[in-house]
Amino acid sequence: MSDAAQPTAAEVRAAAEAVKTALDRHLAAVERRSGEEDPAVYDAFNELAAAAEAYDELLYDRYDEVTPFEIPGEDTLPPYTGPEEPSALSVLIRRDYAVAEPQRLMAQARRVEAADEDAPGAGASGTVHGALGLLFGEFEPDEIASRHKEFGLEEGDSTLWVTAADESAEPGEWLEAPFEEVDPERVVCRFDVSAVFDEEFDDGDEEEEEEEDEGEDGEADLPDLDEDLDTDLDRGLDRDLDEDGEPARLEADR
Repeated sequence: MSDAAQPTAAEVRAAAEAVKTALDRHLAAVERRSGEEDPAVYDAFNELAAAAEAYDELLYDRYDEVTPFEIPGEDTLPPYTGPEEPSALSVLIRRDYAVAEPQRLMAQARRVEAADEDAPGAGASGTVHGALGLLFGEFEPDEIASRHKEFGLEEGDSTLWVTAADESAEPGEWLEAPFEEVDPERVVCRFDVSAVFDEEFDDGDEEEEEEEDEGEDGEADLPDLDEDLDTDLDRGLDRDLDEDGEPARLEADR
């Protein structure tokens, strides 16, 4: 920010006074609260958060300093306003993965193709996107999640939202746009998994050891990779053959 656009010292002090005023109002609302979900407390909380955020920004712009306050983000869910006794619910799940080992991913897909030579899209294992289609078509999402390392994937963030509904949707009603009409005020609960929640960051040494074990070109030795895949998938695909020796679709543990 240029010097001309910087806030004045008076503006920073005025923002600090606004925080003090909002803090007093929040405390007064808490002292007079009429219940666990008193709207006056909710409004005072939001006013305090906005005042603290404004002060933090001005303080940084003027003096290059920050406050110790953590301002809630906009992704905080609003109060629940759905039915007290829901007759239906929807579970929305998102799981992110990074393709950490493309060669392992495609080798796993080749195993699927070999187990079912008549499967449509034969030869798709030669590309990463084709291999992903084969594996996610063969295995349930929960199976992929529990064995992601075997498939050359690395877990990223994930979230699960449980939303309440007044009645069940008609078959096929939302399939064309399954995530467009999610009402945050009907979210009963949510569960988030992210690396930002981790308190310990001691994985650096393990990553360095893995890099030392790789070849000079940075890729793992492919013959060794194939041997590992044989071991990994023998317990996966072989255990899932039906009585006729044909591959059976895996069902995730519920």
